[in-house]
Amino acid sequence: MSRRRFQDIWVEQCRAAGDIRERHGLEAAFNYLVGEKLMTYAETAATRPEFAREMPRFVAEVRRIFSAEEIAEQRARIEQAAQEEVDADAIALVDVEFQKSEAEQDQDDARYLMLREMLTARQLGTS
Repeated sequence: MSRRRFQDIWVEQCRAAGDIRERHGLEAAFNYLVGEKLMTYAETAATRPEFAREMPRFVAEVRRIFSAEEIAEQRARIEQAAQEEVDADAIALVDVEFQKSEAEQDQDDARYLMLREMLTARQLGTS
């Protein structure tokens, strides 16, 4: 039995995104691949160099799967939803037990900004 390479995971996730898109549409596929899988991969890459080295290939495949226009449209949708959530949280009483720490939220925000830049850059660097 051959040993599974960690790179195979994101390749399979990209294939699954195609199936999700066919069955459930663009938004569901983008949420799955970028909002869930790529964000988790980026979190892991922060502490595992082998994942960090593979990150540009994963991002390049995401950019192949989704057009620049689709990425921009989905990014705008996600950012709008995030702003609405912030606005709602400012009004509502929020259970502190389920809140992320400020440091955790800062890390999530930094990862999101890094991925947003990688997904929308004119050309993906290869240094």
